[in-house]
Amino acid sequence: MVEAKIVNAKARKLIGISQKMSLKHNSTTELWRTFGPHLSTIRHQKSKERISLQIYPKNYFKHFNPNLEFEKWAAVEVSEFSEPKANLNCLSIPAGLHAVFQYQGLSGDPSIFQYIYGEWIAQSDYELDERPHFEILGPNYRNNDPLSEEEIWIPIK
Repeated sequence: MVEAKIVNAKARKLIGISQKMSLKHNSTTELWRTFGPHLSTIRHQKSKERISLQIYPKNYFKHFNPNLEFEKWAAVEVSEFSEPKANLNCLSIPAGLHAVFQYQGLSGDPSIFQYIYGEWIAQSDYELDERPHFEILGPNYRNNDPLSEEEIWIPIK
């Protein structure tokens, strides 16, 4: 499957929107549809990359249940926080170690995440850390396209 690159990442500043959802009641498409019109209003964007981020409750993966809610973000990285426009929020991602997977395929394909959480973590010398998990959607990201590319960042310790 996909090999991980271990990265000691710097802290990041994001501006975006969030909402609670579960895997069973996933509203990611609506979240991004709501966020899209705000993109041009966000100052100090570091790049055109988009960040899809999840903040999971403590022990989410130890007692996995597709009905458990987590916080999902649609965001962009910024060099500095400016006063966000209405309906937008700021989020800081702390620095730390990540396993980074270069993934090509349909976004949200459960098989890549089953591999990461079910096989890779178990066979590695690492364990999940209680920090946000995120995907960087760069220039080769194409929604619902099997040739789409993204980076999957998993916090580890």
